[in-house]
Amino acid sequence: MSILITNIKELLQVRAENVLKVTGNQMNTLPSIKNAYILINNDTIVDFGSMDDASGLEADQTIDATGKIVLPTWCDSHTHIVYAGDRSQEFVDRINGLSYEDIANRGGGILNSAKTLQNTTEDDLYSQSIKRVKAVMKLGTGAIEIKSGYGLTPEAELKMLRVTKRIKKEFPLKVKATFLGAHALPLQFKDNKQGYLDQIINTMLPQIAKEGLAHYIDIFCEKGYFDLEDVEQILSAGKHYNLIPKIHVNQFNAFGGVALAVKHKALSVDHLEELNPEDIEALKGSNTMPVALPSCSYFLSIPYTPGRQLIDAGLPLALATDYNPGSTPSGNMNFVVSTACIKMKLTPEEAINAATINGAYAMGISNQYGSITKGKKANLIITKPLSSYNYLPYAFGDNHIDQVIINGEII
Repeated sequence: MSILITNIKELLQVRAENVLKVTGNQMNTLPSIKNAYILINNDTIVDFGSMDDASGLEADQTIDATGKIVLPTWCDSHTHIVYAGDRSQEFVDRINGLSYEDIANRGGGILNSAKTLQNTTEDDLYSQSIKRVKAVMKLGTGAIEIKSGYGLTPEAELKMLRVTKRIKKEFPLKVKATFLGAHALPLQFKDNKQGYLDQIINTMLPQIAKEGLAHYIDIFCEKGYFDLEDVEQILSAGKHYNLIPKIHVNQFNAFGGVALAVKHKALSVDHLEELNPEDIEALKGSNTMPVALPSCSYFLSIPYTPGRQLIDAGLPLALATDYNPGSTPSGNMNFVVSTACIKMKLTPEEAINAATINGAYAMGISNQYGSITKGKKANLIITKPLSSYNYLPYAFGDNHIDQVIINGEII
């Protein structure tokens, strides 16, 4: 099926060449065409340009986008969207004065989610998760990374990854899977961290590789969770199974995890709420994408990733939701883009670049997603009539989306 969208007020993120990411001051440039059209054939962008050059174009369906802006769908490179239950009681506990660490230390946090998930069937977990997947698609997310890590046993971690595989098969959005077995220490390994690491390496990883359940491997590098030596073990073991490293790092403390991730050629370093000059130097000249998660900072009332500092240092930046039950129970990338502008002082151009092309890079898919480029996948947001694209982050509480097209399908 072919779709022709005409009279577009402004077509954003137009790239004639297949740019894979934008860095530094490049991030403040958002190429666009005013009074534009775009032609889709099946799941692919086949043509776009000015309406002055649109005569003679035909399609099975035509959409008139007068007054509307069209841009690529959001690429959310960091989520935990496959989970069971919720942690709304912990939300109230934090209001009443307990910290994230306090809650974790008394058996809440990740361990709470793991206990719930372990007692949830695979079908029930799938049913809960796809409600969230459907919701984020309507909010404009066309590509998503999904991490395990709320299982913490071989059976439960595999359950999460199998559900992710089902989502990938059943839904049109692009899905990439990450194995995050090293998310927290299970209670039974409280005094035997190496025992749990051995279980990840010797039991979980071989089965994940056998079933082809993950693209990436991740670890929560943080005080009270996993240290640099643990990171070295897990990322090295993952490479043995051709799993590309990613890392949760510098959420509460900075102690060398960024440099170690760069050493292991990690695709992304995610969180970075705490950052020091050594971390920035380590990232310079690397192919590792820094990923900020401003919804997490908002929800936990912790510092925001110094995105302005990263960009001004000539580095790239991606934005993602961190959708999870404990620290970010939201998959709304529109809110993420707004919050990056409001709290991190990104320009609208920088934030949109971070949430599209650079988000795609942080998932390893920017050759096919994240920009309006001939031959790329037809994943598009059509807004409601807007005065300009600045209005998207400005009016942060409104839903500006009229239609979403993912893989050539109108959602």
